[in-house]
Amino acid sequence: MSIGNLSVGGTGKTPVVARIAEWLIERGERPAILSRGYKRQQPMPGVVVVSDGIEVRTTLARAGDEPLMLAGAIPGAIVCVAEDRYLAGVLAERALGATVHLLDDGFQHVQLARDLDLLVTTMGEIPNGHVLPRGRLREPADAAARAHFLVVMGATAGAASSEAWTLGVSEACGGLRRVGSPRRVPGGQRRSGEDRDRETGLSGSKLLPDSRVVLVAGIANPERFADDVRAAGWEVAGEMWFADHHAFTVADVARIAAKVKESGAAAVFTTEKDAVRFEALGSAPFPLFQVPITVEFDPAANLFERVSSVLPARSAGRGAS
Repeated sequence: MSIGNLSVGGTGKTPVVARIAEWLIERGERPAILSRGYKRQQPMPGVVVVSDGIEVRTTLARAGDEPLMLAGAIPGAIVCVAEDRYLAGVLAERALGATVHLLDDGFQHVQLARDLDLLVTTMGEIPNGHVLPRGRLREPADAAARAHFLVVMGATAGAASSEAWTLGVSEACGGLRRVGSPRRVPGGQRRSGEDRDRETGLSGSKLLPDSRVVLVAGIANPERFADDVRAAGWEVAGEMWFADHHAFTVADVARIAAKVKESGAAAVFTTEKDAVRFEALGSAPFPLFQVPITVEFDPAANLFERVSSVLPARSAGRGAS
């Protein structure tokens, strides 16, 4: 099955891919996420196995940030990167035992047949959008009708159904983003001393409630990340945005450290995708946390029953959840 979008980045596709992969694993499937590894620093010929479903087997430079993030976040999922995603799927199935393929960002990859085409969007993004370079759409709005199912992020079930009707898609659900507890990123500085922890808002490896934080991200829609963090109750002392897929440098880290000091923030918050790039860079002179984002579907049964309908016959009879 394909999970993609009609616009350039920032629709919330990645949490959808992750949740569907997790659901498949819960059902006893062995999903393979097939990615092109956009903006890899060291593209390799053939297929790069990022994860064999047991362990992560390659580096950020060869995998790309999103595949490496998914490999670490979803135990049991195979993740393969290749320009030729048919070849990646063949290897995943024959050598690694994949039972179902998730074509990541595959809506425009029409060379590959798919049993199910999921399109991820936000309310009004497609009907009110314009094709590149005037707007962010990769194709005209009427291309959305190719999708079998529409996931509308930030929308309720009713609003998602209305958007689907407008775009000529027969089935839909809403997707509601949820912010998880911030997690330490390896390499971020750890404070010591109870008094200093209280002053800075740190308690061991966790942040105390109402701590001031600086937000750092190199993603397509950083403002939504900021909205999520504020909605979760954190006080944002500063924001630093970089280009999508930005490779952080030592100079960037120095600028971020200066911002933390200037603002009196307790820590830096970043996205899961950015966190893998910080890890590759090495140590940072400030406490660094990644903020996990998950998605809840409304209603979940609409989506998972549709996914279940295209699974191999061995899965028939297992209920959707």
